[in-house]
Amino acid sequence: MIQFHAQDIPFTIKNKSVLKRWVSSSIEKKKRTVGQLNFIFCSDAFLLDMNKQYLQHDTYTDIITFDYSSEDKTLPVSGDIYISIDRVKENAIKFSKAFENELHRVIIHGTLHLLGYKDKTKAAKEEMRKQEDSCLKELGLS
Repeated sequence: MIQFHAQDIPFTIKNKSVLKRWVSSSIEKKKRTVGQLNFIFCSDAFLLDMNKQYLQHDTYTDIITFDYSSEDKTLPVSGDIYISIDRVKENAIKFSKAFENELHRVIIHGTLHLLGYKDKTKAAKEEMRKQEDSCLKELGLS
């Protein structure tokens, strides 16, 4: 089950049913099943507090993903994905993208983390971007 929530800000995502099908399809194309996925939209301040508390990072970020999936890849993909709407807005401007396009990229980025993709090395970042682009092409909204 995929759900969208707003934490400390008023935010409503557009095209919920389309996005739910897209995220589900992206997971299923990787031969996995969907468990409980929560996308939580919040402010910079909220995500900064989480970054400090759980990751000991004193920096702003656009996303933090908590993976509740088992190491057993036959079990469903589950997790909480916190997304800073402030960061998404700023990054959309920085990269000359529409807000929704950037939001979709961040949504699928978190999903890909739950599927095991990393972004700590140059090669891993390149693979992550390739996977994001492939998934975004499937969405057709971005």
